[in-house]
Amino acid sequence: MSDQLDPIVSEFATQEQADSYDRWFRAKVQHSLDNPGQGQPHDQVMAKADAIIEDAARRQNGKTS
Repeated sequence: MSDQLDPIVSEFATQEQADSYDRWFRAKVQHSLDNPGQGQPHDQVMAKADAIIEDAARRQNGKTS
């Protein structure tokens, strides 16, 4: 039987769920550390993010390109 967790303290209903998420999260982080890939320069990422934000703002204002 799993102990119930206080919803004010934890987003998980049981300690078992919290432990399972922790194991999953740690595995994802370790995988990323072990396989860093090519990555992208910060300026390139920010330019792409700026373009997405500008496009969303245009659509919000009813303008299309």
